[in-house]
Amino acid sequence: MATRIPPAGSGHIVWDWNGTLLHDIDVVIEATNASFAEVGIPPITLERYRELYCVPIPLFYERLLGRLPTDEEWAVMDRAFHRHYYARADTAGLTEGAVALLADWVSAGHTQSVCSLAHHDRLLSWVARLGIDGHFLRVDGNTGDSVVRGKAEQMARHVAALAGLVEGMDPERVVIIGDATDDAKAAAHAGAKAVLYTGGSHSRRSLLSAGVPVVDTLAEAVLVAEELVGPG
Repeated sequence: MATRIPPAGSGHIVWDWNGTLLHDIDVVIEATNASFAEVGIPPITLERYRELYCVPIPLFYERLLGRLPTDEEWAVMDRAFHRHYYARADTAGLTEGAVALLADWVSAGHTQSVCSLAHHDRLLSWVARLGIDGHFLRVDGNTGDSVVRGKAEQMARHVAALAGLVEGMDPERVVIIGDATDDAKAAAHAGAKAVLYTGGSHSRRSLLSAGVPVVDTLAEAVLVAEELVGPG
């Protein structure tokens, strides 16, 4: 990834990937229902998925089934989902307007990065295939322990690594843009701010419970991020 040293006081956006920069919610629903069919669970609509979805994922299944899945059931459903998801993943593209927003943020003298629980090697491949890798100081995905430790710990490590790349990087001028309440929790854990986007996995009602700004487009998210970091 190309490293850019921003001017003093510039802002930094940490982008979530799945459901935020990558518009993959339709693929997620298709893969979810395909995996549900394998274990005898009725299909779910996008609206119901967004109302019920939460992490850790077994709690999502508890909301759906009325009970926690057994370890064996969870292993089967998890493998089935990922098999169906990755079979369809290359059909997902960037969210509308994302390319221009990424370029404009850098042109304005700011920096940005990606932090995701997507598998690290797959994430790097995605970012490169979609031609946006040159916009980021750093891209961090799941390297094995991120899912166990959670997004909050991963984000704290990511922000700490950014401080090693850019002298004077202040977490108060870092804004996480994501599609899940966990992104807001991760931002708070890392001492950063957050903006949540409704185009991914959560309903607006769910996102509002996080107590941070909620927007319907990535363009709005960037405008709010500019307001949150203040003048350079």
